[in-house]
Amino acid sequence: MKSSSRSLRSLGAALALTLSFTLSAVAEVRLPNVFSDHMVLQRDMPIPVWGWADPGELVTIKLAQSTATATADAHGEWRTILPKQSAGGPFTLTASGSSTVTREDVLIGEVWLCSGQSNMEFGIKMGNDAAAEVAAASHPQIRLLLVAKKNMALPQPDVVGSWAVCSPETIVQGGWGGFSAAAYFFAREINAKLNVPVGVIESSWGGTRIEPWTPPVGFAGVPALADISERVQMGLPSSPVHQQALSKVITETEAWQKAARESLTAGTPPPSAPTFPADLWAQSGYQSPSALYNGMIHGLVPYAIRGALWYQGESNHTEGALYTEKMKALIGGWRQLWQEGPFPFYFVQIAPYRYGNENSDILPVFWEAQAAALNIPNTGMAVTNDIGNVNDIHPKNKQDVGHRLALLALAGTYGQKNLVSSGPILKALKIEDGKLRVIFDSAGDGLSSRDGKPLSNFEIIDADKGGFVPAQAVIEGNSVVLSSPDAPHPVAVRFAWDKLAEPNLTNSAGLPASAFRAGEVPVHNTVDLPEAQGFQLVYDLDLHKAGATISYDTDNHAKITGTVDRIAYFIELGSNAGDAKYLFVSMDPFTTDLSKIGVPTAESHAHFQQNVTNLVVATNVTGIASGARKEGNIEFWPGNYTAANGANVPGASSSAYDFGDQPSGDAPGYGSMQVHDFAAKQTLFAFNDWRMGAQADLGIGSAPAGNPDWTFARNGAGYTIKRLRVLVHTH
Repeated sequence: MKSSSRSLRSLGAALALTLSFTLSAVAEVRLPNVFSDHMVLQRDMPIPVWGWADPGELVTIKLAQSTATATADAHGEWRTILPKQSAGGPFTLTASGSSTVTREDVLIGEVWLCSGQSNMEFGIKMGNDAAAEVAAASHPQIRLLLVAKKNMALPQPDVVGSWAVCSPETIVQGGWGGFSAAAYFFAREINAKLNVPVGVIESSWGGTRIEPWTPPVGFAGVPALADISERVQMGLPSSPVHQQALSKVITETEAWQKAARESLTAGTPPPSAPTFPADLWAQSGYQSPSALYNGMIHGLVPYAIRGALWYQGESNHTEGALYTEKMKALIGGWRQLWQEGPFPFYFVQIAPYRYGNENSDILPVFWEAQAAALNIPNTGMAVTNDIGNVNDIHPKNKQDVGHRLALLALAGTYGQKNLVSSGPILKALKIEDGKLRVIFDSAGDGLSSRDGKPLSNFEIIDADKGGFVPAQAVIEGNSVVLSSPDAPHPVAVRFAWDKLAEPNLTNSAGLPASAFRAGEVPVHNTVDLPEAQGFQLVYDLDLHKAGATISYDTDNHAKITGTVDRIAYFIELGSNAGDAKYLFVSMDPFTTDLSKIGVPTAESHAHFQQNVTNLVVATNVTGIASGARKEGNIEFWPGNYTAANGANVPGASSSAYDFGDQPSGDAPGYGSMQVHDFAAKQTLFAFNDWRMGAQADLGIGSAPAGNPDWTFARNGAGYTIKRLRVLVHTH
């Protein structure tokens, strides 16, 4: 008995000691991790300071000669503001209450938040001249804060990370090859030009989209993103829509519990229990909207910053103009939460890159969307189409990226005069006699060619002929005059309109011009080709509507009369009006059943693997053999197939999917609708795997990489214009 008493007393003492430690821990004054030794605080701006303490506790903050106080609220949270300070240091910052927290080696200077995906995360050890740059990275006036990766369903009060003095040792620690090269080179130039301390906070994550970095308030402020905002709000426990939906679930659950108890008493089967809605759970995946804001940005708010740098877009590059709306949400959301007004936001336009078999127009449309974000006040864009690598999505030249971002800040934020900070920017387009004059702003002392060669990547389109053609480009002052014998009446221009474009137009500062288009592009109905005259439309299908079930926009197959003597297919693919690629191919009939000449679905019972005769091909795609062709072959079936050359098509491969494949039966499967010119060893057009809808395989001509017949290309989502028409000629 005595032994048990001793055990109880020992247990009680241990519990009391644990409770004492717990209360002591709660009562300690704490600062968030962004307030660590070696930090930089923003100069010439009020300095918010916040943290945690015992509820009701008075906390006193001291920095140099400044003092401020705050009282912890019922949740133990406190916040105060120190008066603005001039650049200087080092200082000591203390937060005192029941305990004292001390932060040493504090500098006052310029603070920038640097965020984005892999090109922002790209570390100094992986870039150009890495060894020399690391060895020279001894800059005690530059401080680095690398925020640890953390995706969270709800906003977190703190981030993981601490400040470090920039040195050859610290700059290579952590991250993806060390600290962000772009952020470091930016900080180095700002420090050198302003001679003040600079702190850069890197919060980045490779491969991420823009949505996870955007706070809920950002989505809520952009009507075009209402669908994302609704999903985010539904997952937020504090939002009215969440609470209303949860209340409904609780009411339904209580009603079920009552009914279940009655069933238990009566010995009868209970009713089905209500299902908890999945959308009430906040999403925490690293690509989920707001998840990275929650884990890697929220804990920094409202640490005083001068502005933000953003290097992201590769993971959103197929979205076109929608990305501009997402930039509005990101920038507007961050600015609203920081409550510093429209602080500077400078971003990098992503570089040219191959992106596999993707249509060449997709990336220029995205560049255009990035440039459109410049309409947001106090923003700037660093163009990189001259310092990229079309074979590497992570260009190694981050020195120039940092330099161009620094130019934007030095001119736009720090007011340095006589500084050209941007490449040439389209100002106006004038139509002259048989020519176009493109007038530029930001030309500096004049436009030039960076390599001394004729200006490249300018294309113009004729009012009558249609189709963009390369233009001769001549510099005249701040203008470029464009002309071409193939466009005697030009009406529109586009520049650098290809994913691989590395144009050579620069200004006197050596800064490049970004992709753009201007003028009114004439719209032509290309089905009015001479080769299509006399044909009747049987099927018309907007390929945006492709799916497991094919529903034609027009279906005239039961209305056609007469004897069919030709069958034709007309396909258009592209991203821009007036510039769609098209192909028309007609042939002698391979069937008289018009229900089987459309998409070969299982329902149509269409299956054709055979040669076709007397082809006529018309197209605006270079490299395709056009005109009269003696013979070709078709591969139409609804099921799966292999690369084996089962039909022994001359010249076809048995290992690659091309113009000679082997069907595996008619059970619904991958599906093939392909026309080939086997004599030229070319695919004419392909429409495969239509069950995937937007991700179907689509192509005109042979694919430039991968399987020549576009099998597994998954590229359909890259086209904004995609249309298939089936026609016949009768007598």
